[in-house]
Amino acid sequence: MSNLVPFWFIVIAFLWTGFFILEGFDFGVGMLHSAVGRDDAGRRAAINTIGPLWDGNEVWLIVAGAAMFAAFPGWYATMFSAFNLALVLLLVALIGRGLAFEYRGKRDAVRWRRTWDMLLTAGSVVAPLVIGIALGDLLHGLPINSAQNYTGSFWDLFQPYGIFTGVTLVLICALHGATFLALKTTDDMRERAGQIARRVAPFTTAAVIAFIIWTHVTSSKNTFFLNPIELLAILAVIAAWWLVSDRRAGSAFAATTVTIASCIVSIFVDLYPNVMVSSTNKAYNLTAHNTASAAYPLKVMTVVAIILLPVVLAYQSWTYYVFRKRVSRREFSAAPQESRQAAPDPRSG
Repeated sequence: MSNLVPFWFIVIAFLWTGFFILEGFDFGVGMLHSAVGRDDAGRRAAINTIGPLWDGNEVWLIVAGAAMFAAFPGWYATMFSAFNLALVLLLVALIGRGLAFEYRGKRDAVRWRRTWDMLLTAGSVVAPLVIGIALGDLLHGLPINSAQNYTGSFWDLFQPYGIFTGVTLVLICALHGATFLALKTTDDMRERAGQIARRVAPFTTAAVIAFIIWTHVTSSKNTFFLNPIELLAILAVIAAWWLVSDRRAGSAFAATTVTIASCIVSIFVDLYPNVMVSSTNKAYNLTAHNTASAAYPLKVMTVVAIILLPVVLAYQSWTYYVFRKRVSRREFSAAPQESRQAAPDPRSG
């Protein structure tokens, strides 16, 4: 069991990182679709860049939660009880995004579509903000007693570090989404996406550098120098700023991918061997070992993961390859009935 506990902590960190890499640019597109697409055809084109992908990307969140439940039930129980109301808010945001994708195009009325546009934008901001606050609170600490029960209130979740983590992830998602749109759109939409990326990049860079320093100070590792993952996050976001300024969309998207991945990994690296820090007493910290499942379920889960995870990764890679083509506003500029016949997509809005 001792060998499988750190293995499953790494698996869960991998799942959360994969979720933010993939859903991160989805969130960014949701935030920016109205700014990049100035008219209805443009907004439809922006949404269609992630139309075939967004629901598959959200599965990573479900798998990450399920893995936590199965591998670390003590962690799952305490975390999900502490973030009870926050999880309701997260679900509302995710459901609102999903409904916007599905229902935006059901009517041609301007007010109808603008309402769903606002819900898509709001949900795309709220979701990474809430998840960021939750991840930040794991490291900063929450009131937890000796029985591993959360003893605080909803408002105790809003720690300064947790809030800043959420804001940082929102900014990274915005930059990640802008570079993705620059890769996936054409003509004036591509140019607007690049302009937004250049405007967001300085703020994202400053936020990531501050976040990494704050994360390092918050960590219990008590080392003066940043670890390699933390250094990678800073270098990657600086590279992303330079690359978007140089109008190199593909390389910039790769840099934002490394940025968001290294920021998430840095939280888990600085957290381990803890899974939740107790602000009441350090002796009450939840650790990977005191919250883990028994040896047998971990062994079964390991076999299943080794068999199925490569299949899932291969299938999702194939999906991205199939839908690699750029999306043009011109595809959606025809009359509503004609455009639906030319490019039917129930998620396209």
